Amino acid sequence: MATSVASLRRRQIHKVNAALVLAAMLVIFAGFAPTYFLNAFFAQRVLPWVLHLHGFIFSAWFVLLLVQILLVANGRTDLHRRLGVAGFGLACIMVPLGLWVGIHAAKYGSLSTPPGINPLSFLAIPFGDIVVFATLVTAGLLYRRRPEFHKRLMMLSALSMLAPAVGRLPLAFIQTHGLPAVFGIADLLVLAFIAYDTISHKRLHPANLWGGLLILISAPARLAISGTTAWLAFAHWLTHWA
Repeated sequence: MATSVASLRRRQIHKVNAALVLAAMLVIFAGFAPTYFLNAFFAQRVLPWVLHLHGFIFSAWFVLLLVQILLVANGRTDLHRRLGVAGFGLACIMVPLGLWVGIHAAKYGSLSTPPGINPLSFLAIPFGDIVVFATLVTAGLLYRRRPEFHKRLMMLSALSMLAPAVGRLPLAFIQTHGLPAVFGIADLLVLAFIAYDTISHKRLHPANLWGGLLILISAPARLAISGTTAWLAFAHWLTHWA
């Protein structure tokens, strides 16, 4: 009886995690619909191939995460492990690709840079997104033989990448309050995941503690360094080689 109850509880947790990933995917679609997913109907911009690759690879990451959660929920851990190789491959592409797109945007200009903000300063935002993602994914892969750590770190790695989509949502609150509002809204799904997981297991898991702190602290840290002489010199050096 106890085993049955525990099994049902695990399935419920997996369902909630899948719902959170779906919510994240909806945010991403809504944010990037005018300029990417539905570009042909709205912005009608000619997009270079690298942006198509970027959009496809990053979207595939969320789809794969959702599939992985559902596989574990249905007891298919064997297939989950096999698809994990694909996840590793995607991550290896996402990190350099994300950095390159961010650096290229800072050098040549991008609609994602808010008006009146130095593109070199703004580069700290997407650069930090990739650093946080890479840190969490690397930790998740290193802990792949410890499922309780692995699954939480992989969830956090995906949820850490929502800021770019949130920043493109046509909401007056975001337009008025800028980056603090963007990070605040993006962090809501992160906090929702950690809160539900903590309540369900009656304790705050170390992976959620340290991974969550990394995500939450990285935002003000990026804003703090973005205008410093050291960062601007580093950003200039990066764009020089792009």
